[in-house]
Amino acid sequence: MNILLIGSGGREHAIAWKLSQNPKIEKIYCAPGNGGTALEKKCQNIKEGSIEELINFAKENKIHMTIVGPEEPLIKGIVDRFNEEGLRIFGPSKKAASLEGSKNFSKEFMKKYGVLTAEYATFNDKDKAMEYLNKCTYPIVIKADGIAGGKGVVICGNLKEAEKVIEDFMVKDIFNGSGKKVIIEEFLEGVEASILSITDGETIIPFISAKDHKKVLDNDKGPNTGGMGVIAPNPFVTDGVMKEFIENILKPTIKGIKEENMEYKGFLFFGLMITRKGIYLLEYNVRLGDPETQGVLPLMESDLYELIEGAYNKNLKNLQIKWNRSHSASVVMVSSGYPGEYIKGFSIEIKKDITGKVFIGGGVLEKGNLKTSGGRVLTLVSLGDSLEEARICSYKDIKKINFENMYYRRDIGLI
Repeated sequence: MNILLIGSGGREHAIAWKLSQNPKIEKIYCAPGNGGTALEKKCQNIKEGSIEELINFAKENKIHMTIVGPEEPLIKGIVDRFNEEGLRIFGPSKKAASLEGSKNFSKEFMKKYGVLTAEYATFNDKDKAMEYLNKCTYPIVIKADGIAGGKGVVICGNLKEAEKVIEDFMVKDIFNGSGKKVIIEEFLEGVEASILSITDGETIIPFISAKDHKKVLDNDKGPNTGGMGVIAPNPFVTDGVMKEFIENILKPTIKGIKEENMEYKGFLFFGLMITRKGIYLLEYNVRLGDPETQGVLPLMESDLYELIEGAYNKNLKNLQIKWNRSHSASVVMVSSGYPGEYIKGFSIEIKKDITGKVFIGGGVLEKGNLKTSGGRVLTLVSLGDSLEEARICSYKDIKKINFENMYYRRDIGLI
């Protein structure tokens, strides 16, 4: 089989690596891929192209299945177009992708189907949003309605901070339209958890839990990022938490997907907050998370492609996922300055005797040499019989990786 995998990040490298383990898969075309997929077995990077160009590529190269990694092409309706052409593609329809594409749509969906979530108000008028801020109890959370590369959610500790965020989102338009509408949300205190899952629109099978570390600095300080590291399973996700998640979030979600007639064969990410009052849903993502994917897939013993085929054929109810009982600790190495401005183009040196797995995110292959090309350059993943063993392995391996202006957190798995 030939597979077309769309995307260019560490998530896509991890997906490609896992797919390559299926003996029936002959070639994985990565559009556009990165320096890591360029070196991965069975993989070949190709030009990203428009949706129409990807459709032509799928036809010309007899692609058995197209798998969509990032959210943007899903929100633009790539699945609908492939379906119109009779091509097999794995991902939610444009309508279903609104669960991530619009936070207001998502919150209304949660409210309609009884998914436990924070109280909120939506504004597309700056003056009304500013007026509302004066009535709030702080801290509060302000979210850009549209996609913003993982940077559209800000916790504001006081009125002055909140007013600046509204100014940045709605007036300065730092997210190119995605922040013109905002959601002002109740702040929930607790521990975050990530649950990746796969669905066929009738059944959702959750993956093992993960804990992302979003702040750029140690001790959860500094601005939010797309993710600085992850551990799996999440020690805070107990059997009781998982049971509550399934009853109060997963089941009403699948009920809503069915009742809204959403065509949904794809991955679904649940961002949770574990509080003293219960388990709340912060957000949906209509794809796998990054860096959660890098930390979770190495623990999956089941064949990922067989799960994708099962979902595509609406047969998930008859499938189970087998997991390794190990723990994973994943540390993201970034370009200094991220999530702000940073310099790229530096050579990446990785010694051959590392014991973990390196997934490239912001790196390209130039004349046989890996070079930095983004903020989150790579994710180093180590497994261990305990979380402590896994994190020790990761931080030992990190000393064998180097690029100029390299930065990483030292407390992944400790906090």
